[in-house]
Amino acid sequence: MKMVCYPTVRSRSVKQRGVKGFLAALALATTICPPVSAAENLPAGLTEQQIDDVVSRAQKAFDVPGIAVGVVHDGKIVFAKGYGRRAEETKSPHVDTRTLFAIGSNSKEFTATALATLVDQGKMKWTDRVVDLMPDFRVSDPWVTRDFRVSDLLTHHSGMGLGAGDLMLFSHSNFTRQEVVAGLPYMPFTGRYRADYAYNNLLYVVAGTLVEKLSGQTWENYVQTHLIDAAGLPACQSTHPIKGQADVAFGQGSDGILPDKAHLKTPAMAPAGGVWCSVDGMNRWVQMLLNGGKTPEGKQIISLAQRDALWAPQALLPLPDSAPKTQSHFRAYGFGWFMEDFFGLKRVWHTGTVSGMVSYVSMLPEKNTGLVVLTNHDDNHATYSIALTMSSLMATGKSLDWVAYWQDVAKQAKDKSDKEAATTGPGSPARPFITLSEQDLKSYVGRYHDAWRGDIQLSMQNGALVMTFSKADGLSGILSALPHDLFVAKWKNREEDSSDDSYVQFERDVTGKVTGFHMQLVGSDFSFDAQDMHPLKVSD
Repeated sequence: MKMVCYPTVRSRSVKQRGVKGFLAALALATTICPPVSAAENLPAGLTEQQIDDVVSRAQKAFDVPGIAVGVVHDGKIVFAKGYGRRAEETKSPHVDTRTLFAIGSNSKEFTATALATLVDQGKMKWTDRVVDLMPDFRVSDPWVTRDFRVSDLLTHHSGMGLGAGDLMLFSHSNFTRQEVVAGLPYMPFTGRYRADYAYNNLLYVVAGTLVEKLSGQTWENYVQTHLIDAAGLPACQSTHPIKGQADVAFGQGSDGILPDKAHLKTPAMAPAGGVWCSVDGMNRWVQMLLNGGKTPEGKQIISLAQRDALWAPQALLPLPDSAPKTQSHFRAYGFGWFMEDFFGLKRVWHTGTVSGMVSYVSMLPEKNTGLVVLTNHDDNHATYSIALTMSSLMATGKSLDWVAYWQDVAKQAKDKSDKEAATTGPGSPARPFITLSEQDLKSYVGRYHDAWRGDIQLSMQNGALVMTFSKADGLSGILSALPHDLFVAKWKNREEDSSDDSYVQFERDVTGKVTGFHMQLVGSDFSFDAQDMHPLKVSD
């Protein structure tokens, strides 16, 4: 027999009790421990041994330090287990069912659900114009500004490009949400409004700001009290863990240091990716959603009508290469959730990647079944392998070898990247770096300004040209020269930022004076949207 326990916590706001008070409340909470037999209560087609086996294989195949897995079936939490360790450090403690992981974009469900509660309260409708609710809302197109609806914040078909504005949210950013909203009019539209799908974090930050506007509370406080506490999610919080919280996972590249409460910063990106939660907490979250928005004790968090609205298709997506293997004929995005047909069943799911961690939540509502996978390695192949194996077993009683499939996908991608780097990449024989004199490098020195990203400083340090971003703690890189005013910015924090190395193409006027530059990512991380910037030189 397994024991899956959750605390019941009387809700008070984070502002009232503080983070330490919240932790104390969890420690003193009444604990309810319904007995669960994994062997008896797992959905048909899935066994505990199968879960252990696929986790073990994925962990080894993709070098994942720690994993937590949960299963919900027929209204009950039937499986919760931790595997491996909490950090890359080999002597770090073991993962358990209360270990906090950053769930990344699975936080979008919390933001969408927060808005759903406001619909239930009569404070807004999904079809309301955003500008009527937030008069300071603006985007680059005046007509789109006037017509933009609340639903458009959540469905990734605004017309903004893939990952547009992510440099205001990630990569060590310390922008505020108000500054993000103020920068919206300068974000370019690269697609057709309500026609072209392009995943976007920026507008979920606006959605979180709308929650604040309508509720009179911070997004963190509203999500904590109205969702996490109200639904009784154990070991789950809307803020970053702080020093003193012991059971915390650390992602790939993390220094393993938690901030003091006094130095805890509220990140602008939290509505798009700021929730931390354990597998116990996420199990309870899935349990509530599968139960029509109601906790097992009968407390309604959101109405069934609004739960269904979250899971309704809004924007169509192209099918993945794996679609024939899962008999999928459509894929769509709703309000904070992907959805598709999966072996003849509806599957509702989402992934999340942030701070070197990856999460995956998947549900088969017609089977009344859901699963959670949390990992502390910046590689989504492991989560995909585990979640698709378990989902296939739940749906059909059998599964392809998804670990081998995603290993092959990863190998093909690496081989392609390595070939490009060796043949045509910067520093390759076809495109060797060149050496410029210090005097030549000084012509690029100065302060540059981008309309939405702000100031960027180019300076000489120890004979090298260095780029530093404003409103970013630690985003700094050394520029290596290629011919024709082209450089590659290699970011100094190699552990976290090496995949975001970027081309920097300077521009000159007819007199030969440097006037500005464009950037483009060398690799493929869409969340480093340097291509949308056009910084102009404003001083030497």
